[in-house]
Amino acid sequence: VQLQASGGGLVQAGGSLRLSCAASGRTFSSYAMGWFRQAPGKEREFVGAINWNSGGTYYADSVKGRFTISRDNAKNTVYLQMNSLKPEDTAVYYCAAGPTILVLTTGPHYWGQGTLVTVSS
Repeated sequence: VQLQASGGGLVQAGGSLRLSCAASGRTFSSYAMGWFRQAPGKEREFVGAINWNSGGTYYADSVKGRFTISRDNAKNTVYLQMNSLKPEDTAVYYCAAGPTILVLTTGPHYWGQGTLVTVSS
């Protein structure tokens, strides 16, 4: 599975952005997909994940209620809708894939390149 993230940019606090992650590979629909982020000077952290059939979504407490992850298996794409953005959401965002949610959150098998999100105050 190869992953290509896009949709980052500069937005004011309180604004919204939608990130996309396009996947190639015939097994995309069987993988759990997720997003991580890494802010300057900080470690990479989990943001959210969705299981293979969109039957379950999981979020970090810091983004719960503001971010929504979804997927379209027909388009091999996973999305991260980010609302009510805060300056502390500024980071490089990475999409990732794993055979299960547990593997995804502890050690994804595949990573996409990052896309930068900058939230100005």
